[in-house]
Amino acid sequence: MDLQLTGKRVLVTGGTRGIGRAIVAGFLDEGAAVGFCARNPEDTSAAQQALSDRGHVTGTVVDVGDAAALEAWVERSAQDLGGLDVVVANVSALAIPDTEENWLASLNVDLMHTVRLVRAAMPHLERSDAASIIAISSVSGRESDFASGPYGTAKTAIVGYIHGLAMQLAAKGIRANTVSPGNTYFEGGVWSSIEAGDPDLFNAAVELNPTGHMGTCEEIARPVLFLASPAASRVSGANLVVDGALTRGIQL
Repeated sequence: MDLQLTGKRVLVTGGTRGIGRAIVAGFLDEGAAVGFCARNPEDTSAAQQALSDRGHVTGTVVDVGDAAALEAWVERSAQDLGGLDVVVANVSALAIPDTEENWLASLNVDLMHTVRLVRAAMPHLERSDAASIIAISSVSGRESDFASGPYGTAKTAIVGYIHGLAMQLAAKGIRANTVSPGNTYFEGGVWSSIEAGDPDLFNAAVELNPTGHMGTCEEIARPVLFLASPAASRVSGANLVVDGALTRGIQL
């Protein structure tokens, strides 16, 4: 299937590792021009260099928890790319323990960075003929699990926010969808750390997966690309769960 992403202008928050990097790589392979951001200068530079042979890609050092910095990045990127067609809010603070600091981090980074990204991009998306907003939530936002609390609550809020956007923006031809990954394994990621630090939790999580294994970043990125593309022109307001049948609740 031709996803019709050639020449599309895309922004992705958190593109140096894991799911975010796979999303950036996927858009590049489909012929899109991509700008991504991350906090670490060395990682950002290395990712841009590694991905540069796949297409037009620009990495920028941005802390998405800084509202002014995020807005400035969106504006500069739109100018450099000549507009915006797709934005993907991917960054998470991954703040799981139930502490005051983690509640503030989850609400500011996970939820408010999504809201601020959309607000900053909106004038540019309104000028696109294929505008799409994607937010990365989690199965922890759909049902209670070990990550309920700051992380899970913020992820639930993201689904609600994006669904509301879909209704509000439909008349403008702007689509908004959420992708909720299940357990996703990659070196240096949260499950890699849990595997080393808490093998009992890791093994229990693997046993819960009907497939017998966790997902890969590429398996999450592919549905993101589809939902972001003109090929999914009639899909808006969806929360696409990508978890290998991990979650038990029926999504009505």
